[in-house]
Amino acid sequence: MLKHLTINNYVLIEALDIDLQPGFSVMTGETGAGKSIILGALGLLMGQRADSGSIMSGAAKCTVEGIFDIEDYGMQALFEENELDYEPQECILRREVAASGKSRAFVNDSPVSVAVLRQIALRLLDIHSQHSNLLLENPAFQLGIVDTVASHSDLLSQYQDCYARLVEARRKLKEMEENLAKRQSDEDYLRFQLEQLDEFKPQPGEDEELKQLQSALSHAEDIKVALSGVDALLNGDDSDNGVGAIDALRRSSQTMQQIANVYPVVEAYLERLESVVIEVKDIASDINNLAEDVEYNPARLQQVTERLDALFALEQKHHVNSSEELIALAEDIRSQLSLLTDSEETILVLKLQIEADEGKAKKLAEKLSSGRTKAAKQVEKLVKETLFQMDMPAVVFDASIEKTEELLPSGQDIVTFLFSANKSVTPRPLADVASGGEMSRVMLALKALTSKQMHLPTIIFDEIDTGVSGKVASSMAKIMAQMSSGVGQQVLAITHLPQIAAKGKTHYSVYKEDEGSRTLTHIRQLDEEQRIAELAHMLSGSKVTEAARENAKQLLQDK
Repeated sequence: MLKHLTINNYVLIEALDIDLQPGFSVMTGETGAGKSIILGALGLLMGQRADSGSIMSGAAKCTVEGIFDIEDYGMQALFEENELDYEPQECILRREVAASGKSRAFVNDSPVSVAVLRQIALRLLDIHSQHSNLLLENPAFQLGIVDTVASHSDLLSQYQDCYARLVEARRKLKEMEENLAKRQSDEDYLRFQLEQLDEFKPQPGEDEELKQLQSALSHAEDIKVALSGVDALLNGDDSDNGVGAIDALRRSSQTMQQIANVYPVVEAYLERLESVVIEVKDIASDINNLAEDVEYNPARLQQVTERLDALFALEQKHHVNSSEELIALAEDIRSQLSLLTDSEETILVLKLQIEADEGKAKKLAEKLSSGRTKAAKQVEKLVKETLFQMDMPAVVFDASIEKTEELLPSGQDIVTFLFSANKSVTPRPLADVASGGEMSRVMLALKALTSKQMHLPTIIFDEIDTGVSGKVASSMAKIMAQMSSGVGQQVLAITHLPQIAAKGKTHYSVYKEDEGSRTLTHIRQLDEEQRIAELAHMLSGSKVTEAARENAKQLLQDK
């Protein structure tokens, strides 16, 4: 229940600070006095979009704060979930909007996101605006009414979770089937590419090896001549004096040995020279072998050239730069082809999962339908009873349920409220046939029905009496008073009708006053005499007559 409301620097409200009472209260005031401004401020407290243009001119920020008693509304878990202090008898919600447009929200002085503020506020406040009657044209709203009366929120939540999984699985299946179809359309080409690569069998590093081999084969004669010349120089077969490098090194070593005994200094050089002899002999042997291996082989050269050209052509075709990349491409194609088989198996598994989820969802939808069928009867009965009280003795109100073949986000049911205010008229969809006054009465009947189910602490009706007057208005006021009869229940009606204003346990008046160069909105709680004056003014207009005052007194006595 909203115990206290504070508004500072919001539109025309410089400072509003008022206690709010339990039970049925009314708020009156001239058109334009500022009742909608107060509702706008409450909207900020409920997490609606902040607008820096709503800040009073010259102010740095506006603030809206509400103090609530939430002891009897089972909200402790919600506070613990959001790591907030739980103060059941004095829960403070506050919203601040700076002139820069920046908005801040607080719960019990702890900063919270606007989403958390909204989540908490929606459990505490329900504002029925002048445009809320349009909800009656929405099938989802009508279904929501039946679901509220059915009290199967847990079952509905289970279904919606199952339906969400089903929708996601169907989306995934469609995507997989489209991808599979695309890959299958390319399958023949992929297999052709893989066969070509497998037949060619590119080897790691083959590019460089073939280039080197091609170069060697192309210059085989030059290479053989050069290697043979080196061999001759090392072994002495081609020197002028017949002495090769190896023989010269060996003789040098023998000469050094002859003087080593008398000149020890040369021993270190002798060891090095012997090492060189061994190394040069190895080199000469290897060169001799290389020279013998090198031969001019045109057939082999042609074979290598053809292999190298084919490798280059294959790389060009597949837009790669090496044999390693060709090998990687072959593995990638192999993976794509294996995915075709894997995808087919995955799709089969997914189809089985979808089939199971559909079965589960349909079972849950059946349970929902069963609960809704029973609840629809209750809705029809209770709404008609309430409409009878509002001077509609011949009303027909049916909550028609049509079952769909396909699964919908909320089950397989479409609810349509059928309505007729007269015996001789066949019931038709409410939005098609009800007048403005009839829509207001139906909406009030539905609110009266669901408010107890939803256990809302505070309900605010903004001119729900649109289109009615006299006896009907008085009946609507009685129903609102009945809605507030529970412990801690609070109903506030903003009205222009004296018949409704007189029924309130508490009466607030909203008014504007010129203060210097400014016009400001104020609110006050009326005492008995002030209520008589306000009701008389509402009855007779600007000139209050004694008859109007007597009529006002009578209205207050009749409540």
